[in-house]
Amino acid sequence: MPNREIRIVGIPGLREIVPGDDLGDLILEATRNAVIRAGDGDVFVVAQKIVSKAEGRIIKLDGIEPSPLARSWAEAYDKDPRIVEAKIRESRRIVRMDRGILIVETGHGYICANAGVDASNVPDGHVTLLPEAPDESAHKLRERLQATLNARLGVIISDTFGRPWREGVVNVALGVAGINPLVDYRGRPDSHGRPMQFTVVAVADELASAAELVMGKTLGVPVAVIQGLDGGSGPGTGKDLIRPAEMDLFR
Repeated sequence: MPNREIRIVGIPGLREIVPGDDLGDLILEATRNAVIRAGDGDVFVVAQKIVSKAEGRIIKLDGIEPSPLARSWAEAYDKDPRIVEAKIRESRRIVRMDRGILIVETGHGYICANAGVDASNVPDGHVTLLPEAPDESAHKLRERLQATLNARLGVIISDTFGRPWREGVVNVALGVAGINPLVDYRGRPDSHGRPMQFTVVAVADELASAAELVMGKTLGVPVAVIQGLDGGSGPGTGKDLIRPAEMDLFR
């Protein structure tokens, strides 16, 4: 069996993104300036934050009137009640409020801290929200990149999530276009010839996490391209990664 190898390249040089920007055009320009040649099967991983900014998913805190719940929670844990209110508004349900930590289910179906509301890397007095439809964002960006680069590509919109029972955070895939987000090994023989029964690998999450190693949190590199994969042809979406409630043992 030949050795498999992938290459992950950060794409520097994107300026500060503002609402209304053509994100595809800016990524293409940065890719050209970095002399990166994207080809068939490559996967672009794009940080959620710049997608949200381009789509106008940024709000001023001065325009938020906190609810009584937000005020009481903020007072108890020394939080900004306007930010707490923004998190509540972005939530379908509150899973847990404890020790100053707010775990919610967003309208997309993600179970995560703070509903994806984030005050980092934005002007003072503002927060960003998650894209309204990450899969649609990924699809539109893929169409834009493919049309110019004349290549069969995949796109992942990534964000950082915490993990139950594990320390640290990792990047995961929110929106997916052009790749299969899951690889199902069930029924395939293992190294001893026994059929595997349960293994389904979240490849899109693995790619998002791997790309973060070159994107970083403070490097100003919100886009990376992964080369050496057979991306650009899968039918799946990021929604495929959300476990249905009836299969969730902890809900």
